[in-house]
Amino acid sequence: MVQDPLVLAGRTFESRLIVGTGKYKDIAETERAIDASGAEIVTVALRRVDLGDRSSGSLMALLARKKWLVLPNTAGCHTADEAVRTLRLARELGIAPPPTAAHTGPMVKLEVIGDARTLYPDNEQTLAAAKLLVKEGFVVLPYCFDDPILCKKLEDVGCAAVMPLAAPIGSGLGIRNPHTLRFILEAVKVPVIVDAGVGTASDVAFAMELGAHGVLLNTGIAGAREPLRMAAAMRDACSAGRNAFLAGRIPRKLYANASSPTEGLIATPPIGPGAQHP
Repeated sequence: MVQDPLVLAGRTFESRLIVGTGKYKDIAETERAIDASGAEIVTVALRRVDLGDRSSGSLMALLARKKWLVLPNTAGCHTADEAVRTLRLARELGIAPPPTAAHTGPMVKLEVIGDARTLYPDNEQTLAAAKLLVKEGFVVLPYCFDDPILCKKLEDVGCAAVMPLAAPIGSGLGIRNPHTLRFILEAVKVPVIVDAGVGTASDVAFAMELGAHGVLLNTGIAGAREPLRMAAAMRDACSAGRNAFLAGRIPRKLYANASSPTEGLIATPPIGPGAQHP
């Protein structure tokens, strides 16, 4: 199989699946599930983790010994100011390391929530925070509505990718509106990573078959009856969906179309009384 890496801000990743680190029963399960998913990028909710706890068995200790790229996110922030301050703190603590001559700036996931019940993002606050963070050298991946106009604006201010939701966070409803995702894929040139609402492997495959460049999920794995088995299923679905997209599906048709050629058919022998057989 020809290699088809995901490229984000100049960094190359073999896996197109990004997974979260929350909701698992313990750190051991977290590690096993993420390893089974094949993901190279993991998200960490800065406001929901004790960033100072580096003791054995802590999430921070796990992240320190693995080779995953840690993608700090601002889950739980409700204003642009909150989100920006949270990411500045992460950079100071070394969770989002400052840029160097050899690497791009710190890659972060921007979330600014506008409604506590649906966890829908606040468009205006997300755009405002993205503008400021890009100016400060952050590589910004914003969680946003599946709105092609907003996604284009986020691209225009310098975001390295856009991450439109498929459905409300943790809902498992799958892709509610594939048409808007297609519009986004047509509207922007940066990678489009489907984020939120993915419930099972078929949702991941569908997103990738639409042409998405990647999928980010957490609850779909962590909330499964068997997280390790589901992690492997998500991994395989991501790869299969991407390959199907690259291969190109056949056009949909209303009527049947025979799989075998209709030209040069061998005549069917007559059947019935008096029929002569060769």
